[in-house]
Amino acid sequence: MSERVPASGTVHWVGAGLSTGSGLAALCEAADRVRLWHRTEDRAADALARLGLTGRAEPRTCTLPALSAELAPGDVVVSMLPASEHAVLLAECVAERAHFACSSYVSDAVLEQVPAAGKAGVVVLTEAGLDPGVDHLFAHSLVGRARAAIGDTTAASYTLTSYCGGLPAVPNDFRYRFSWAPAGVLNALRSPARYIEDGVETTAARPWEVTRRHLVDGETFEVYPNRDSVPFVEQYGLPAAWRPRNFVRGTLRLDGWLHAWDAVFEELKRGDDTRIATLARELARTYPTTDADRDRVVLAVSLDVSGGGRTWSGGYLLDLVGDAGESAMARCVSRPLALGVRHILDGSLPAGLHRAAGTAARSQQWLDELARDGVEFTLRTDN
Repeated sequence: MSERVPASGTVHWVGAGLSTGSGLAALCEAADRVRLWHRTEDRAADALARLGLTGRAEPRTCTLPALSAELAPGDVVVSMLPASEHAVLLAECVAERAHFACSSYVSDAVLEQVPAAGKAGVVVLTEAGLDPGVDHLFAHSLVGRARAAIGDTTAASYTLTSYCGGLPAVPNDFRYRFSWAPAGVLNALRSPARYIEDGVETTAARPWEVTRRHLVDGETFEVYPNRDSVPFVEQYGLPAAWRPRNFVRGTLRLDGWLHAWDAVFEELKRGDDTRIATLARELARTYPTTDADRDRVVLAVSLDVSGGGRTWSGGYLLDLVGDAGESAMARCVSRPLALGVRHILDGSLPAGLHRAAGTAARSQQWLDELARDGVEFTLRTDN
């Protein structure tokens, strides 16, 4: 690992989609210079005007050659592009010794470049949005508190659940509001999910088929597992002496969602890519997002541990509704990401790969800062 390249103070925010919000404004205050790269310079300028940032950031037309020409050592590139495009941007960052940040899960293509990034003194910050991102912070904080209460070497069993969802603030018949591309939503449902249930690793080929009801702060939701939860047992630092009863990271939906989506699931079962792509376009037309719509984000993470004659229980809840100025999703994704970028700018993140904040102490620092930044949440503990 080489010595970290000092931050230059310049931030390149690439993409201005649904998740770009007030985090960009926060970086306009923290950085010396911010450039917003979008499909065209005019569209970038329009996005800045919508966010009230005209004159505070420079609009640019986003092409890889144009971005590369303006990259300098120590700059920070924030990718708001689809996850499949991160690796290309990261390669440019490594070549120019610029730092990289995104809110997406670490892909294999990104992971392959981490050794080269470390040698170049480049910070690679990933999983620093909402989910993944804030969910990691909640989990690390809970695990740290439980370890202090129960002890690392005490034989214990635990249940950790982490559920997140973007919802309509006012429920509709479809029981859903698209906060990202419908095609992405449908394809995510087609991916198998691995998790731990009753102490056994379990895989659901069709995650929605194991949907169950889940109570959060007195309100009933529907939840199902997504992706692969099992590697996060190690990532969250759960002691080896503890054994998981249940460990699942998943998606949260409004009560009634499973029934409302019956026709969608039937199409997904057929597995015809062309028909599913057509369905995604139809859903986008049938359930458009308008300026009058208000979204809601709910993230609930809980941990229950018992062992050595002791029990510990705790949980975090984030429940935010968007307003006329900003959607809840944009706030919850862009502000944590901007916080991570500020830590690149201030030099507190070393070179190499980071997934949000990776320790309980560091996570608590981030949570305290997020609370001051207007991302509200509550913590309950029972022990």
